[in-house]
This record gives sequence, C-alpha cells and structure tokens, in this order.
Amino acid sequence: MGSLSRSTEPQHAKLKVSAKVKTFVLDTNVLLHDPQSIHKFEDNNLVIPVEVLEELDAIKTEQSTERGRNARRVHRILQELLPDSRSMLEGVKLPGGGTLSVIINRYLTDANLNSPAMLRLRAVLPDLSKKDNRIIACALFVQEQFPPPTILVTKDVNVQLKARAVGLESEDYLNDKVPEAAEERAYREVPVTIYELQRFCSEGGFDLGAEASAGLVVNEYVLLRSDEGKTMPARYHGGGMIHRLRIPDFVKAPGGIPIRPRNLEQQFFVDALLDDSISMVTCFGKAGTGKTLLSIACALQQTHDDASRYDGVSISRPVIALGKDIGFLPGTLDEKMKPWLQPYFDALEVLVPSKPPKEAQFASKKVAKKNRGRNGDVANLFADPQPMQGSNNGQRAPGAPPLKPYERLIRSGLVEVEALCFIRGRSIARRFFILDEAQQLTPHEVKTVITRIAEGSKIVLIGDPAQIDNPYVDSRSNGLVYCCNRMRGQPMAAHITLTKGERSRLAELAADLL
Repeated sequence: MGSLSRSTEPQHAKLKVSAKVKTFVLDTNVLLHDPQSIHKFEDNNLVIPVEVLEELDAIKTEQSTERGRNARRVHRILQELLPDSRSMLEGVKLPGGGTLSVIINRYLTDANLNSPAMLRLRAVLPDLSKKDNRIIACALFVQEQFPPPTILVTKDVNVQLKARAVGLESEDYLNDKVPEAAEERAYREVPVTIYELQRFCSEGGFDLGAEASAGLVVNEYVLLRSDEGKTMPARYHGGGMIHRLRIPDFVKAPGGIPIRPRNLEQQFFVDALLDDSISMVTCFGKAGTGKTLLSIACALQQTHDDASRYDGVSISRPVIALGKDIGFLPGTLDEKMKPWLQPYFDALEVLVPSKPPKEAQFASKKVAKKNRGRNGDVANLFADPQPMQGSNNGQRAPGAPPLKPYERLIRSGLVEVEALCFIRGRSIARRFFILDEAQQLTPHEVKTVITRIAEGSKIVLIGDPAQIDNPYVDSRSNGLVYCCNRMRGQPMAAHITLTKGERSRLAELAADLL
C-alpha cells in the first residue's frame, strides 16, 4: 500500500481504482472475530494497518482462548498471502478478487509530513499512543493518499464513533450478520376449513397444498385455525405435509416431578426436544420462558428411557460475566465453574427436588410411589451412593451433608455439567448436549461446538438475543442467531421462539418493562 521509504515519494500499492471499488481498512477485532474475513470483501481493496499486526502478536500467546487461536490463524493466512516484505508493502492480488496490503502510516513516522486530516485527528484524538487512535490515523492516511473511498471496518462501536468524528466513514463487519427483518413472530397461523381440521385430528396429518404451504420451511411450527375459531398446533414436514405434535402429558427426570408445557410455544419446544429425527434445536426466549428447565427435563426423560439413544446429558455455557468481572476464582475446576453453572443446579433442584413440593398435584401418595420405584436402576441411583475414592477409606466425612438428588445424577455420570472452553478436540457421541447462553458466542465459536457433535447425539442451543454481554457480537451477528438463520429449513434442524414468561408474574413484568 504505502510504506516508509528513503525516497520523498510514497510507494503505492497495486490498488484497483473504479467507481465501484472501495478500500476497507480492517481493525484487529474483525480478524479475531473471523480470520477468513480477508477473503470476504469481494473485488475491493483490503488494508491491514501495521498496528493490527502488533495487537495480533500480543494476543497469539493466549493458548486456551479462541482469541489466541484466531490470532494464530490470521498470522498463518497472512504468511501465505504475503510471503515477503515487498508483497506486504506493495500489496498482492487475492484469489477471490481485490487486493491485500499492510500499511505503515507515514504521517506518524515522519514529523515533517502533515495533512489537514492528521491535524484534525490530533485536535480531536491527541493521544496517539493508543492503538485504536493509531488505526484510525492509518485509515485517514489511506483516505488521503489513494483514490477509492475508504471505510474503516471495526466491531468496536466506540472506534466507529471516533472515526466518524474525524471525518472517516466506518461500519461494522456485516458478512456474518443475519438480514435485518421485521419483528419475528413466535409462529404462523394457517387458515383451514373445519373439515380439514377434523381430518387433521383424525388422521394426524394432511396435505396443505402448494398455496397454503408457500413460505413455510421444514420443521416450522404453525397453528391451524378454522373460521369457527377452532385451533390445532402442527409441524410442517415439507412437500405441503403437516403433522400433529407428538408430546406426552408430561416429562420428568428419573425420581423427579412431572413437568408439563404451560403454553403453545412450550408445546412446540417439547415436540422438537423429544423428536429423534431432529438433531439440532435452536430456541430464542427472554428470561423465564422455560428454555433451560424444559431442555433439561426432556433430556433427562430421554436418557432414562431404555429405548433412548442417549447415554447422558451434557450442559454447558460460555464463561462471560454480567457486569464487572470479580477476577479469578479459587479452588479446583469444579469449584471454579460452580458459580457459572449454578443456574443448571437450580434447574435440576426444581426437576429433582430434595423435598417434596407443597403443591397438591405433586404431594399425593400415588405420585410419590410412582416416582420411587419405576425400576431397579432408578432405585439404585437414588439410594445411598457407593463409597467414593479418597480419604476415610472412600467414605464420606463424618457430619458431611447428604447428597442432593441432582448431585447423585452428576456423580453417576448421567448428567455432565462442563466448561465450554475445553470442548475443542472432543467428539461427543450419544449425548444430549445443551448449550445455554449461546447468544454470547461468535458464529465461529458456535461452529466449533456443533462440529463436536457425533452420530447419535443431539444439541440444543438456547438463549436470548436481547441479552448480550459479549462486546464483539450483537443481536444480528451472535452465534445463536447466525446458526438459526443458516440452518433454517434443514430436515435435521428446528427453531422455536418462546415469548411468554412462566417463571412468575414479577419476572414476566420485569422482562417486558425493564
């Protein structure tokens, strides 16, 4: 692109110049978010400031983080595309079109060179020791030195605002963002005649026809409604065919209490969770809609079933704090992860309570008797645990509190609650895998998790796109929304949106108003 040269004339890269070509200057966070972004700017000029290489160099040593792995991937890609110093400075043509260059801002290295843009930058952002300000300065240098329109691409909103303040066009990285659309409804209503509805109820399904099924995708949930106001939920199977939902009266964990769907959307969710033909389920829902509780309940019921293909349940979530981080946590890995995974222990406590619930429908002797002894395996699982390896000859320490029922599920291996950061390299077979808070992940991280799922396993991604604490993703670019959009219409994938809160009236009111 341009370089610090002994000559008084700047060296120019082999840039394409036309009315349609633009020059994009990439910030570090774009490359960390998607190392392949270098190949996704079509037939345009791509510029990487040398300050970006410095930031990548500092991050590449992070061995156990996705950022460190992505930084190393970017270095390998740049090494292949820019094999020597001359190609770095002058630029090279990319295989998919466009050019790639690494630039050194001569306005910062030569005190005798000034420009209106740099004077404006120094007046607004005087501290040029900050990497963000230096990257903005580099983009201004490119804007002044080369003809095509220059755009700074960054996922940092503050950098976007600062760039615009000094007269530089700036935008977010849009390649992995889903299209902006109108507010999505939880489900569609399909008008049918009363005779078609009666046929559907008696036969379990019928052909909607091409006109009525236009716009529906495979495994989309709908509500059939007749002119008389009669309704029936259904799932579209493709080819115009719809079928009734297959859901039991209730689901429950071994030795636990029965859980019933409380609304139509939860019925959709339970149907998808219990269908073995669906290997991936995505679910959007605000706080209190039952995403986690229903997922775990359906997973435990299926692992308890003798005919089930699942050997156990795996639950995980990204480790991203809400608000200010409290720093490193002491103890073993289990002790470190306990605060992050406490929501799942709470859900297991609801499903398999230590004390019988006070509600009348759960307190009857008939239900209690049924929960105690369905078969010998359940009885053994909830009996006193076998001696554990360790001190006191494998016995629990005197005075130690008894294990809670869900703790016995974990110790038996039926339930595995683990850290997401150690999933790379694994092959997860015959497990029901629940990934909570998936909206905190990038599309690449979600891809990494899903590609770990082996034959015979099922993955459920749940989260709320409106609750994002990761500074580098938003409601359109997070991994949960991206995965849902790309997998939409695939026969082995289904999506459900939960809108009605069922945790409590207070939680529902707070989720809507606060």
